[in-house]
Amino acid sequence: MKIVFKILKWFLIVFVALIALLYIFGYGYLVRAVRVTYLTGHKTAFLEDYSYFDNRTIKKGTAQPWNVSKNYNKVAATNKLNQTHKELQTTAFLIIKNDSIWHECYFDVGSKDSKTNSFSMAKSIVTAALGKAIDLGMIQSLETKVIDFLPELTGAFAKEVTVGDLASMASGQHWDENYYGPTSVTTQAYFKTDLRALMLSLPIDKKPGQQFIYQSGDTQLLAMVLEKATKMHLADFVSQYFWQPMGMENDALWQIDHANDGVEKAYCCIASNARDFAKFGKLYKQNGAWNGQQILSTAYVFKSINPRFANSPQYGYGWWLSNYKNKHIYYMRGHLGQFVIVIPEDDLIIVRLGHLKGLQTTTDPNSNDFYVYIDEAYHMLNQKP
Repeated sequence: MKIVFKILKWFLIVFVALIALLYIFGYGYLVRAVRVTYLTGHKTAFLEDYSYFDNRTIKKGTAQPWNVSKNYNKVAATNKLNQTHKELQTTAFLIIKNDSIWHECYFDVGSKDSKTNSFSMAKSIVTAALGKAIDLGMIQSLETKVIDFLPELTGAFAKEVTVGDLASMASGQHWDENYYGPTSVTTQAYFKTDLRALMLSLPIDKKPGQQFIYQSGDTQLLAMVLEKATKMHLADFVSQYFWQPMGMENDALWQIDHANDGVEKAYCCIASNARDFAKFGKLYKQNGAWNGQQILSTAYVFKSINPRFANSPQYGYGWWLSNYKNKHIYYMRGHLGQFVIVIPEDDLIIVRLGHLKGLQTTTDPNSNDFYVYIDEAYHMLNQKP
């Protein structure tokens, strides 16, 4: 028995020493990462992880519920769609036709009012906030220099990068978009408790405005610019200029790096629901107008949903793009297969939230489930109720 206690004692000493060394050498965030992911049975960030972090509320105003189609849920999901839901663990799936909910289903943790993580769909909301700040004169234009608001920015090209470069993923920032590497800057951004300091430690070491390179750090820097320009927390700004006037049905939560004066994890992490996320698709489909009010300028919306770079037709300013089926499609997209897909010529919005995404290859900017959701929605719409 004494031997067992000795072993346990030394194990505890080594364990405590290891934890101390992690904090001493700047890797203390890994303790939080292990506690939030592996010790909860996950290998990466997950839909309900907002409860493990500090959050700031995006407050709703007077709710404006979606219209419900007279043919609501009268056409059953196709076999292929049901199989995809099962395999990829869908939690919410909506088809909104002519601004009315035509099909709606929920699974697992999903429900009409449940909150799940937006992941990178938040990037589209942050770039919408940039457009609003420009409309309000808080930021002059997409050509405004980032250093005007963040003079601490470093790197050979720090003085050249613009807010438009951040919104279109062309900053030249030193970043590693790796969701599973324990020491990658993406992992650090998710679990560290001083996100502002982390972002300002990353230099702009390549010439900005030259090419599209998807990296979450661009959106995080943009959020820090917005915080300075608007003199508001980003969640409060989004609440005042989007969540409330668009009549979201529920408050949302936006993860922050630490309590009180923490900054929003702007590249991700808005906990909301499918119906409310869908309203950003409707706003852009309506060219920035909402109930007779121009919430976002038409010119900014148009710029957002068209490519900046000819050799990167898959991305505009905060929105992913596709010409699948020869249709102009734009969409919000997030880790693990979160989608708000807008097909304006057919007055159609498709929302999918869930635990897993489909197969992603290096030759296609989309995972294969993106096409399934569109194809099967059209198959259903073409059936008679």
